Amino acid sequence: MENSNLSQFETTGDKMLLSGLAVSDRTAFYKKTYAHVAGGVLVFILFEWLLLQSETIVNFAMSLTQGWRWLIMLGGFMFVTNYAEGTVLKTQDKNKQYLAYGLYILAQAFIFIPLIYVATSYMESGTDMLYQASVVTLSLFTGLTAVVFVTKKDFSFMKTGLTIGFFIALGLIVAGSLFGFNLGLWFSVGMCLLAGGSILYQTSNLVNKYTEDDYIPASLGLFASLMLLFWYILSIFMSRD
Repeated sequence: MENSNLSQFETTGDKMLLSGLAVSDRTAFYKKTYAHVAGGVLVFILFEWLLLQSETIVNFAMSLTQGWRWLIMLGGFMFVTNYAEGTVLKTQDKNKQYLAYGLYILAQAFIFIPLIYVATSYMESGTDMLYQASVVTLSLFTGLTAVVFVTKKDFSFMKTGLTIGFFIALGLIVAGSLFGFNLGLWFSVGMCLLAGGSILYQTSNLVNKYTEDDYIPASLGLFASLMLLFWYILSIFMSRD
């Protein structure tokens, strides 16, 4: 009977999921994870600032926003995302995990160039808009994370719905790029809801999926959801300007 109870916590080898560990071990994991998410945000800001200093890089990124070229940027971003996620999950080498995480942050910074450049260069309240969107994003992220920890609810059931939602969104983005129609405000609102669901799912995974050594994969998943939410909240703010 004792062995059957422990089996639910087993992953690979002799490691156990966080739910099978002591409270102190789980707390240490949460601190590491959110410290790495915060670190990812700071590195993103640094990368973004450096990239925006180069007129060549900005012009190149802006040129990829036109029509089918946006699909090239999106495809490249998805390739880097898959590589980074695959690397941090398959290897226990922390150096490789950090390298993959850093590469993913750089890819995020690059794909954000057009959005932030337009906001800061062509909109009167661009700087204030970035600040407001950041505050709203962090507030929602904190609130959604708190929901998981307070209710202790397992949101893993959302995986199928989120997967379907992301495929539908991707199809709409591809169609919009190929046929030249604007997805509009309601698409951004829908993507914010999808990003919120992803945050609930990723936070739930902290307990139900990862072991105490998996704080970098956990951080990458949360960081990705946070940046998706920020993208579409900023898009909503820009549509109102």
